[in-house]
Amino acid sequence: MSRRQQQSLTYEAANVLLTRIAKWSALKSWGMRIAKRSSLCKAKVAVARKLAVILHRMWVDGTEFNWSSKKEAAHAA
Repeated sequence: MSRRQQQSLTYEAANVLLTRIAKWSALKSWGMRIAKRSSLCKAKVAVARKLAVILHRMWVDGTEFNWSSKKEAAHAA
């Protein structure tokens, strides 16, 4: 898979996360704050980049994705 394909797939994942998934996560709330402050297009790019960084760290460390941060999970309980 080329770098260009990877970039467009992460952008599409960010688009889906911000516009179609109803469940909130730390990543989605961060992206929506950017969208409110700037624009949805810039927020999608920022979330795509952050998602790529998260996926890279997961790949290197072998860790699993946590839907919400520990702080949010403690707040919900």
